[in-house]
Amino acid sequence: MKKTLLLSVVASTMIMAGGDIAPVEPVAEAPAVVESGWDFSGQAVVYYQTGDVKEDLFSQESAKADFGLQLRAVNKDVFGGVGFGGEVSGLSTLNLEDWLVDNVMQGVGNGDLDDMTDGGWISQLYMTYTAGNTTFKLGRQELPKALSPFAFSEGWNVFKNTFDAALIVNTDISNTTLVGAWVYGGNRNGIGAGANMSDFNEFNDDNGIFMLTAQNKSFDGVTLTGTWYYAAELAADEDANILWGDAQFALGGVNLGLQAGTWMCDAFADDSVAFGAKAGYDFGTFNASLAYSTVDDGGIPGISMRNVGGPKTPLYTQMILNQNFISYDSDTFVARAGMKALGGKFGLAYDYSDVVEGEYTELDFVYKTKVWNDSTTLFAGYIYQDLNADNDYIDADFDQNVIRFWARYNF
Repeated sequence: MKKTLLLSVVASTMIMAGGDIAPVEPVAEAPAVVESGWDFSGQAVVYYQTGDVKEDLFSQESAKADFGLQLRAVNKDVFGGVGFGGEVSGLSTLNLEDWLVDNVMQGVGNGDLDDMTDGGWISQLYMTYTAGNTTFKLGRQELPKALSPFAFSEGWNVFKNTFDAALIVNTDISNTTLVGAWVYGGNRNGIGAGANMSDFNEFNDDNGIFMLTAQNKSFDGVTLTGTWYYAAELAADEDANILWGDAQFALGGVNLGLQAGTWMCDAFADDSVAFGAKAGYDFGTFNASLAYSTVDDGGIPGISMRNVGGPKTPLYTQMILNQNFISYDSDTFVARAGMKALGGKFGLAYDYSDVVEGEYTELDFVYKTKVWNDSTTLFAGYIYQDLNADNDYIDADFDQNVIRFWARYNF
């Protein structure tokens, strides 16, 4: 919502009595609109989720909720080509924990639930500068998964996680984007009071993580992306390297993708290797796709092939809640279908994962629509999980139903 300073002059006309022709005073022209340069925007979010793994659906003990308010201001040229961006975020249960819910979707602060229900944090605060085809961005900011697959801002929760980073983006080469980053730290997305969004920790002690990405779109419909991460002395004084590649083709309704990568560190018993593929077609009002991923047992459970800023993975088989079962020693198959109807879009997805000494299945059924001149997005989702596994990493046998609602108003 762009704020502008409007300068106008009100002109009046006067009809004089006593003559056949009424003289009219000349109308003064309004001066041109003066732009302030600032772009102010924000969003308000209501979020609710319940599950029956321990208690009944919609019971207080099973439910989580949050109300969120986010305000941001951006100016791309404050002075001499230097830009500025800032964003503050706040969460509250509006005292719902006293009678409707027993936990929060996102936490703020440290301590028990009573200390986590209300609070805020500075989610973004950065400066930018552009010289030719090179842009510099320094400070707290969002990082996109398309260019930073292992340090990205996840959008599934109330608000996105963000990073303290130095970013350089260059587009001198035709159809190519080169990205360099030093990611020093950030907060971590997650569910419940244990995930503190106001806590920005250093990654890899004070060494940070270095990233280089090259993305090319020289061929019609083809996007090729390669990424390298380097973390000095990540574990037991050993350096870690992540190599990741992604090739996608989207043209005429056809969607194809291949991805592969490895997580290497001498402190791990073995390197971790992952591979993924997807194929789909968009028929207009209906679309369908299949995806497959495989991850070996190298690396460390819970760390390999996962985002450093949250629980999600860059794998094509990522669904709403299956990340714990596809990122370590697993083979996963996912079938998806979507249909536009009732002013929005329905989505159906089914996942089967062959985990260590067990199996995991998940069914997602969701509906999303926009209302009020597309300013508000409404989401309703049903998730069914079934896990049967017995190993050193996972020892569980459960099934549960999860229901999630949220509404997001952008202004």
